[in-house]
Amino acid sequence: MRIIFWGTPEYSVKSLEVLKKSDHDIVAVITQPDKKRSRGNKLISSPVKEYATKENIPVFTPETIKENIQFISRLKDLSCDLFIVIAYGKILPKAILDIPKYKSWNAHASLLPRWRGAAPIQWSILEGDKITGVGIMKMEEGLDTGDVLVEKQIKIENNDNLKTLTKKLSDLSSELFLRAISDIEQNKNRDINLLLKKQTDFQRELKYARMINKLDYIINWENSSTDIYRKINALYPGAKTTYKRKNLKIIKIKILTMDEIHNKNYKILSNESKPGVIIGLIKNVGIIITTKTDPILLLEAKLEGKKVSSQNQLIQQLNPVIGENFSD
Repeated sequence: MRIIFWGTPEYSVKSLEVLKKSDHDIVAVITQPDKKRSRGNKLISSPVKEYATKENIPVFTPETIKENIQFISRLKDLSCDLFIVIAYGKILPKAILDIPKYKSWNAHASLLPRWRGAAPIQWSILEGDKITGVGIMKMEEGLDTGDVLVEKQIKIENNDNLKTLTKKLSDLSSELFLRAISDIEQNKNRDINLLLKKQTDFQRELKYARMINKLDYIINWENSSTDIYRKINALYPGAKTTYKRKNLKIIKIKILTMDEIHNKNYKILSNESKPGVIIGLIKNVGIIITTKTDPILLLEAKLEGKKVSSQNQLIQQLNPVIGENFSD
């Protein structure tokens, strides 16, 4: 199959790598233009562009795609069988989706129609989903509304965070793209639509995964320990609070039960029930903080201007006091 690959972030690279090593012909790669991503305003290429350049694959980085007549004409001239799209970063118009002989296909990191939209991995963790997965869908103009060709589920482990789950789903996407392309190739003389499954057939709740904004990263200690734990994992490593007027990114915590506190003989401030209060400093372990429900044990954090620290180094760095509010 002659394929044009559309993608931008690191998440997309695995699929491009797998397709490049397959028997298929990657004719070109379309990715977002270079952006200023550092303090020195240096232009940085996307991870997909870096890989494609290293592999001598032609790369296009159009500033605009909608009604870009010259670009659309170039795509048509390449005479491709498929467009494969994964985290490209822009919605493709119908004039582009219909160009390839066997249409355009996207890998979406959720079990559709649950978590259509920009941040499905984050929201699956934030909402406490037990399973997620990847679906390969035939693209249409709607936002993640296309019919599904293949799908595979995976379990979300309790200790999964954005980094670990993203890696699992990126690998799964590359696996499913190969399967989907094989199905399309084997059925190219038939109506491929007969193999598709409408999203409504899955009988799942329709939910939208809106983009994560700056306020989402702020930890509210009046939330339950479970919600705080999910936020830290879902937005890893960006969930934060302020401590002594400095930003403090919370990297890793553990939810503590009172039974565990007693069994391990952790000495805590027992008469404190207000959320967000330091009730224990455990040498070689971390800092115990109250929430709306169970207390949490702060294991790793990154203070503004410092490296990630844990255990005694974290306690020494923050110099906390039992009984004080943990956030400003």
